[in-house]
Amino acid sequence: MSEHPSPVTEGRTGGRRGAAAVLALGVAAALAFMPAFPDRRSTPEPAPDAASTPDVAGSTVTVLGDGSTSDTGPQPGQPTAVRLKPGEVPPQFIIFSFDAPTEGDDHLFSRARTTAKANGAEVTFFLRGIDLLPATKRWQYQPPQHDVGTAAVPFPTDAQVRATLQQLGRAWLDGDEIADGFIGQFCGPNGARGWSTADWQSEIGQGYSMVNFWKTGTGFTDLPPLPFDYQTELAGGRAPCLEGRQNLLPAEKDAGWRYDASSPGDAQHWPTQTDGIWDFPLQRIPDASGTHEVLSTDQTPQTYLNAFERVYYGSRAPLVVDTDLAPGHPSRLQETEATMKDLCHRDGVRCISFRQLADWLDAQDPAVLNRLRALTPLTAPNWTTVVGP
Repeated sequence: MSEHPSPVTEGRTGGRRGAAAVLALGVAAALAFMPAFPDRRSTPEPAPDAASTPDVAGSTVTVLGDGSTSDTGPQPGQPTAVRLKPGEVPPQFIIFSFDAPTEGDDHLFSRARTTAKANGAEVTFFLRGIDLLPATKRWQYQPPQHDVGTAAVPFPTDAQVRATLQQLGRAWLDGDEIADGFIGQFCGPNGARGWSTADWQSEIGQGYSMVNFWKTGTGFTDLPPLPFDYQTELAGGRAPCLEGRQNLLPAEKDAGWRYDASSPGDAQHWPTQTDGIWDFPLQRIPDASGTHEVLSTDQTPQTYLNAFERVYYGSRAPLVVDTDLAPGHPSRLQETEATMKDLCHRDGVRCISFRQLADWLDAQDPAVLNRLRALTPLTAPNWTTVVGP
């Protein structure tokens, strides 16, 4: 990385400046409905177990804002992005992402986190603002083009929000990425598909507010702060129903984000950029029979193996494996766990987050990336030609 003047650092610094402007919009919208002090009329919540508190021993902790987040230093477990050497075969990247990480009674969030850790994977969790907004406080959310306090998915209980907060801290300390899955999950003409850039800016800003000020929003003042600065860490997002990307991209750029994962059904190709933002779509991959293509979300291990093998022995384009952690469907996670245990231990495979993929791509020679993008998934090239000087 030394031969390149830290594109990653510049991107994150720009993200802090851009996010500050978007955050101001969210604070103005969300805090207008928050009480001046946490609501103490309800029964006090019990203190968390010591074992559930993220361990940041030895770190210099700077508590931020209302005590909801903190700066504990660089995130643990992050690899250094290195430029490919001439003739070097690219790593086979697999990006495991998880939507709707609410820690409910089925404990899907914690299962996904611990499975990733056990298999040496850093993954992306698309946190929705609603994951930290209890049903009792739903009136704090002002969704674009919808009534205050409404959403297309259920609001969590107080207990679920508390458990989710504990898992978020642990996930970040494991090296996982906390990205934005937005808030109300509205789709269609009055939702993501029809939202203007200003609507998306409101959604992003309120999402920042719900994470940065969760103690004010929930009244759970007995819990420790998250061990990271969400405003600095947030690098990208995925829109509900994979809709509205045209108007979303300017809002993401204004927030200083580095990637968008909202494109539906692209082929397994090396990623491109749109106006400086990396495009990380869900992919069209061969199904278990190998005769049809399906979207790379909530599939069987055989389907993911088919998709893996055609690029592992071909173009080495990244493979995206997405799983919805919405309650009631543990079999979805079980299929992903089997895939992770099978593939992450193979030679040349690196199971990483979307932000880590953006870091790696930023470190590469643009000419090499252009040659990689020209490959079809099944193309097994002469790597000395593709990854040349």
